[in-house]
Amino acid sequence: MSLKALALNGTLKSSDSSEPSSTGKLLELIAEEFKTHGVETESIRLADHNIKPGVTSDEGEGDAWPDIRKKVLEADILLVGTPIWLGQPGSVCKRALERMDAFLEETDDQGRMVSYGKVAAVAVVGNEDGAHHVSAEVFQALNDVGFTIPANAVAYWVGEAMGSTNFVDLKKTPEAVQTMISMLARNTVHLAKLLKKSQYPGEEG
Repeated sequence: MSLKALALNGTLKSSDSSEPSSTGKLLELIAEEFKTHGVETESIRLADHNIKPGVTSDEGEGDAWPDIRKKVLEADILLVGTPIWLGQPGSVCKRALERMDAFLEETDDQGRMVSYGKVAAVAVVGNEDGAHHVSAEVFQALNDVGFTIPANAVAYWVGEAMGSTNFVDLKKTPEAVQTMISMLARNTVHLAKLLKKSQYPGEEG
């Protein structure tokens, strides 16, 4: 059974930035792990696109979200990556989640959201504590709009409080982070295969 994953990189840095993205590095490591399970991952750096504010699937001329939304719904697995800013998910990540609010009204004739049957996981990086809080916020938002969350479907890294080292600066991936990455990939792929084989029942099911 072939599966596709889509990674949404919520870094605040666009591709034009000379600074490397810690969020991007963690997403790349997870994509490599997905590949060992036969899953190919496409990554989108959200800051490169004009995602307009709003809660519909199309906010009009120049809105980049409709094309990204199409890729979200074509994928079996959605991987959301975000840095921690002010103890919260980054604003770029939040905007993507807000746009998925439209899924609440986009249902089939059995009341199932367009996102039903799709599995989501989260990646978080930052230099302060808060990874659990940030992943909880993102998980709840994704669950609200119809995604299924597997067991242990988060990988994160946080440096020392007030520290200056970023994840992208590390010469080696810490063992604890690699363990989280492996578990995230294993559990996410397993659940995605089950849901692809057997969709949730609808209102008549």
